[in-house]
Amino acid sequence: MELIPFLEQLIQSPMLLVSTLLTLGVILVNGWTDAPNAIATCVSTRAIEVRKAIIMAAIFNFFGVFVMTAISDKVAATIFNMVDFGDNSQHALIGLCAAMAAIVIWATAAWYFGIPTSESHALIAGLSGAAIAINNGLDGISGAEWLKVLYGLVLSTILGFGLGFVTAKATTALCRNRNRGKSEKFFSGAQVAGGAAMAFMHGAQDGQKFMAVFLLGHALTNGGLGTTEFVVPIWLMILCSVVMGLGTSIGGYRIIKSVGMDMVKLKPYQGFAADLSATLCLLLSSLTGIPVSTTHTKTTSIMGVGAAKRLRNVNWGVVKELVLTWVCTFPGCGILGFGMAKLFMVLFA
Repeated sequence: MELIPFLEQLIQSPMLLVSTLLTLGVILVNGWTDAPNAIATCVSTRAIEVRKAIIMAAIFNFFGVFVMTAISDKVAATIFNMVDFGDNSQHALIGLCAAMAAIVIWATAAWYFGIPTSESHALIAGLSGAAIAINNGLDGISGAEWLKVLYGLVLSTILGFGLGFVTAKATTALCRNRNRGKSEKFFSGAQVAGGAAMAFMHGAQDGQKFMAVFLLGHALTNGGLGTTEFVVPIWLMILCSVVMGLGTSIGGYRIIKSVGMDMVKLKPYQGFAADLSATLCLLLSSLTGIPVSTTHTKTTSIMGVGAAKRLRNVNWGVVKELVLTWVCTFPGCGILGFGMAKLFMVLFA
């Protein structure tokens, strides 16, 4: 997909224009509600200023998209093949637009209340709800791809928490007899590297997911209902990274506060342990093609780090609020995607 032909088609096809704008809107929302998780710990421990952290996140998001897509596009392929909107390309594109609108509404509401909801799960739920509405049944849902989502949910929760707990314990043991001042200075620098690694893996995971949706909209516009293979162009990687970075700069601080400050009061070594744990979990997921939530992975890693010292270090009231939002995302955004698809079919079909 070359840039100039795409722009020409964008002018000629109103539905492709709407689909593109909605997808960019979802990427923007992901930037202000999901990408801040990557830099929450290094900002909360004052290892790096917010503005510098946002620039760093935007740069490493791009490298994450670019490098991981070159190594493996399995995550993008999972999202691309997750739903089937039927045999009518116009109805399919309407369904895709409805799903994107539902995700924007859901994520914006979560951001308003300062809750770091998962755009990954909102994306999956919105697409699935819209596909069910378009097909009037479950025929459009790929059970095999959905199974990967369930694996990812378990992986991001159990492995994230477990790695956070073990990494924090190991770091404490290794630095027990070290000079406190020197150790904190080292971990402050290490946290910046950890934040960059998390931003890289955020791009590797979420960047691929939303580029897959972007390419799906283009394929549907061209009648490519049976398309299963695709190539991600460099200009799309750059566009995705820039829009994500813009979103983070607009409204990321609320989520940074919820994740990095309210849930657990972190010290530099704990922030490093959380970043390292979440990065390893996301790397494993990306290489195996399992779409996991960066929000879940980062927050459960922070919980594990806090619990490693003592359970009461974790603000379980905040955790309860987060878990409730996560539980509600699948049915809530799925129903919203279903309703928006039915509404869009009446208005535009």
